[in-house]
Amino acid sequence: MEPFVLSNEHVHLAMPTAADVDRITALCQGAEIAAWTTVPSPYTRADAASFIEEVVPEAWRTGRGNTWAIRRPDAPEGPVLGMIGLALDTSPTPERSAEIGYWLAPEARGEGLMTEAGRIVTDWAFDDEGLGLARMVWTAFTGNWASRRVVWRLGFRVEGTVRGFGVQRGVRRDAWIGTLLAGDPREPVEPWPSAQTDGDLAGNDVVSRVPAG
Repeated sequence: MEPFVLSNEHVHLAMPTAADVDRITALCQGAEIAAWTTVPSPYTRADAASFIEEVVPEAWRTGRGNTWAIRRPDAPEGPVLGMIGLALDTSPTPERSAEIGYWLAPEARGEGLMTEAGRIVTDWAFDDEGLGLARMVWTAFTGNWASRRVVWRLGFRVEGTVRGFGVQRGVRRDAWIGTLLAGDPREPVEPWPSAQTDGDLAGNDVVSRVPAG
């Protein structure tokens, strides 16, 4: 598959380029991204270069995944504000599935950018002219409420907590798992956990378990 752009009046999504190496290096050195994702830590410029020059284009070429840099629609050549991607499940079935992953720069949080990015990626992934998926999966290490809030808005159902499901730099961690089926509503379908309030999200990064940087 050739890389392409997804865009609306809120976000502009395009494959990251070599010009983004330094920006991605700086962002992925942030403590929150290291805490909630599986990117290398410490994160180096060589890690960012390998991601942009090898990992991302190879996934597009082979059809194993799609990764976009998030930017503002009025600045499509401007600084990267985050990353969002899909990792395709290669199980031998026509009912295709993919896992969504994302992270967002500190200065871009609180604007709904990740929800908008997630919405247009999800719509494309389920469309027959896109990937024609039957299902999407989200996972995040337990406690990552900001990531959970994004997929909650998109209609994902959190199925539960799986102990030791994720591996982060050699250590197993408990993780939440959520799913969204092609025919599901694209809006919240279950109450937001009563023990969690919007105020509790302050300071949290918007990142998911899947490495996208």
